[in-house]
Amino acid sequence: MTDRPLTEAAQLEKLRDLIKHLRRGNEFYQSRLGKAGLNSDVESLKTFARDMPFTTKMDLVWDREEFPPYGSNLTFPIEDYSRFCHSSGTTRGPLPSLDTADSWSAMLDCWDRVYEAASVGVDEVIFFAFSFGPFLGFWTAFESATRRGNLSIPGGGLSSMARLQAMVAHDADVICCTPTYALRLGELYAEHEGDEVGAYRLKKIIVAGEPGGSLPGVRDQISDLWKGAEVFDHHGMTEVGPVTYGHPDKPLSLFVIEEAYFVEVIDRETHEEVGPGEKGELVITTLTRTACPLLRYRTGDLVEKTFFQPSGSREPMFCLEGGVLGRVDDMAVIRGVNVYPTAIEKIIRGFPEVVEFQIVQTTRQSMAELEVTIEAKVGAPSDLADRVARELADAFTLRIPVRLVEPGSLPRFEFKSKRWIKQ
Repeated sequence: MTDRPLTEAAQLEKLRDLIKHLRRGNEFYQSRLGKAGLNSDVESLKTFARDMPFTTKMDLVWDREEFPPYGSNLTFPIEDYSRFCHSSGTTRGPLPSLDTADSWSAMLDCWDRVYEAASVGVDEVIFFAFSFGPFLGFWTAFESATRRGNLSIPGGGLSSMARLQAMVAHDADVICCTPTYALRLGELYAEHEGDEVGAYRLKKIIVAGEPGGSLPGVRDQISDLWKGAEVFDHHGMTEVGPVTYGHPDKPLSLFVIEEAYFVEVIDRETHEEVGPGEKGELVITTLTRTACPLLRYRTGDLVEKTFFQPSGSREPMFCLEGGVLGRVDDMAVIRGVNVYPTAIEKIIRGFPEVVEFQIVQTTRQSMAELEVTIEAKVGAPSDLADRVARELADAFTLRIPVRLVEPGSLPRFEFKSKRWIKQ
């Protein structure tokens, strides 16, 4: 058991304050807290985790269907809310989220931690290669930067080439984007350097939206394309806000912003908390986003729980070894072997000659099968596909065919990638 009295005492104080607000005015959680017998004098975090039921994505879907359009998970009167975002909507359409000014500001505080961990100075120029749609992450990242005093350049509505040119024209020091798009922009820059795009001074790349930012092969590829720029990972979601950040003391993990979130990692079958070094589903309780909070929210993210004490930290910190490993519902069972997309990507990205890839999952005679297609750099060895196939076979004890295709034939992505195709 990791001893962290200061961290847990601060979290408990915020949890008690949150419960006080919810018992007073949040219809969604009033009855749930009442049935659980939880009040603002809750004894401990363990008591809360033992007695409070989980909140699931379908709970939120049903609530918004019963109380359209925003649901009943609103702690304050509707006139107090000024910010609107919604999730991607893979289940019954997008889920809207509303925030008050104070609740929104609490999420900007979380992004401050992301920038601080990456040692982004307030004098540095940050370029945001986002489309700036209704997803929360774009706006919190941008507004936190402007609040800090950074010159912040929005890249919404621009082509990839126009974004590169803007980064150069405005001397961007930092870029925020998905890992996939960092690779795409780096690849495009290499094609046009000295032609349509001049020299850049990019030093840091903050990635989010996909697991790749904590995969060694992906990080190395991004850094190599951008001539040694540092890569920092981050993850969050519209439902809860910005949750984790990358730290230079442990770059292949994500540190939880524990002043804003109480997190658990549970076994999906027993619902019990797993021990350090074990994998499970990430469960999040928001502590500072009081306007539309979530208590014990099952995120569906597969993570490995661990603790680490960085230099300057008073206590060990909760971190996710290897970042977000994937979605618990993304696992495919291939001839009896459990396979996650990120596990395959980790192996493929270990081959720097691979520029892009795609995994196709099919069903033949009621059996799931996989095939990998790779696109290679010019001059890559002719046996590359065979080498990748052997590495996959060694890792999974499976024969997974690997096919090499012509350069430029696989799709490129500007937001989240779709490399795993189910047919």
